[in-house]
Amino acid sequence: MRIVLVGPPGAGKGTQAVRLSEELRIPHISTGDLFRANISQQTELGKLAKSYMDAGNLVPDEVTIAMAKDRMEQQDAENGFLLDGFPRNVSQAEALDELLDNENVTLDAVLDLEVPEDEVVKRIAGRRTCRNKSEHVFHVTYSPPKKEGVCDVCGGELYQRDDDSEGTVRKRLEVYHTQTEPIIDYYKAQGLVVTISALGPVDEITHRALEALKRDEDAK
Repeated sequence: MRIVLVGPPGAGKGTQAVRLSEELRIPHISTGDLFRANISQQTELGKLAKSYMDAGNLVPDEVTIAMAKDRMEQQDAENGFLLDGFPRNVSQAEALDELLDNENVTLDAVLDLEVPEDEVVKRIAGRRTCRNKSEHVFHVTYSPPKKEGVCDVCGGELYQRDDDSEGTVRKRLEVYHTQTEPIIDYYKAQGLVVTISALGPVDEITHRALEALKRDEDAK
């Protein structure tokens, strides 16, 4: 299967991507991993991306697209893949369609993980990270430490990272609504979107996703 995974920050895309790729036996292709791999291996694309990042600029779509193309052409992605973080906007979605069309293949589904905005804020703003190098993460509601403000593992101080603050989370959501959410309508027009609730236990969400993808595949 060839799947695109979408959803707001805090929807649990990374967790579900790993689980679904294992269940479906297809590689999980994450834009974060692509950037790290290309930069650490000092590929031409990695050097180009790093030059933009070092200057404090966004990496242009064409560089991200080229990295994704290179990864999708690798042997383990021959029979499918799960894309996480790409495409991030409609122009990237159009570029992906063109790439796949050139290979005479198509997407099977776009899995949309749906989470209410207040829940997203609660999930991310409730995180507390250990200041020690271990960086263990707790949550004030879902996995609180035994003692408030103290890491269970090493006794370090727990704090809220700047990018986990409510203000930052809401700004990230604005970017998602403006840039990424439109790709859902783009793919709905192609009849590809499968929407599931991303609320509940992790195992339950994985099961829900697999069942929804199977129903969608059977319907086609």
